[in-house]
Amino acid sequence: MRLSVLDQTPVRKGGSTTDAVNETIRLAKACDRLGYHRYWLAEHHNSNSLAGSAPEILIGKVAAETKHLRVGSGGVMLTHYSSLKVAEQFRMLEVLTPGRIDLGLGRAPGTDQRTTSALQAGIQGWDIDMFPTQVKFLCQFLEDSGGGEPLPADHPYRGVHAQPRGDTIPEVWMLGSGIHGAVYAAELGLPFSHAYFINTDGSEQACEEYRTRFKPSRFAQKPTLSLGVGAVAAPTEEEAKELAASRNLWVVRMYSGQPIAFPTPEEARAYQYSEREKAILESISRRSIVGTPAQVRERLEEIAERHQAEELVVVTITYDFASRVRSYELIAKEFGLTPRD
Repeated sequence: MRLSVLDQTPVRKGGSTTDAVNETIRLAKACDRLGYHRYWLAEHHNSNSLAGSAPEILIGKVAAETKHLRVGSGGVMLTHYSSLKVAEQFRMLEVLTPGRIDLGLGRAPGTDQRTTSALQAGIQGWDIDMFPTQVKFLCQFLEDSGGGEPLPADHPYRGVHAQPRGDTIPEVWMLGSGIHGAVYAAELGLPFSHAYFINTDGSEQACEEYRTRFKPSRFAQKPTLSLGVGAVAAPTEEEAKELAASRNLWVVRMYSGQPIAFPTPEEARAYQYSEREKAILESISRRSIVGTPAQVRERLEEIAERHQAEELVVVTITYDFASRVRSYELIAKEFGLTPRD
């Protein structure tokens, strides 16, 4: 079982976005030493609680500050950008840190509709159904510039190359929280990472659909599946639940259209939930893994087995940075990860 990390660069109440970005660097270095396999950075825009607006830049910094981790995007929201530009960004990252770069692709906007329009330089008449074509073009640019097959003679961009060219290419993943991402990944022959921490409904069906429909490609010869899971570990179950309460309140407020920075455990403990919010809270709790290291491991292994996942990408958010690092430490030790220099 491979264990990896998804970092959403959270902003806590009373903290700043600068604090959040600096903590991302510190956490990556800690997880590098702990033995985690890869470190993915999320993309969100116009948010007062998530500071990771440019994973392609953070990836370069994290890769430079670490030695062993594969570093990548979880993910780049390709719907906002041109395939060529993203290919160029990740070609550059691959040349700077060969063999350690991942390109995770998503189609969700990661923001509100007005910010989406601003990211795309105004209303462009863009259609979500273009996403598979965007991914295909991106993969073709990467192959053409990474020592693989050149663009076909009849390709609309024949002769256009994603620079800098080289002998290796990033590891490309499709991200998704439902059936659409699973089908895209299967048809395009890409590894698939299912965001279980976002949506558990139909998750096993999506993973089975991916395996059944998978078509081999240069990027993956066989179905390759990971699960993004939310987890908090602490020495006691009671402490773990208290730590998780901050993120739970944040998610409830976000789903209720009243987003806030990540609240303190005290604020979360004192919050009076409405009946509607209690229903949201119950849903969040069902897809969160919270407890002692042994409890967390047991639950994670059960989820991985149900979905036949080979890798778990753990996202942990707590109010204070120390308890966040400690959670990753406890999980690494419980799974027997080998520490590294």
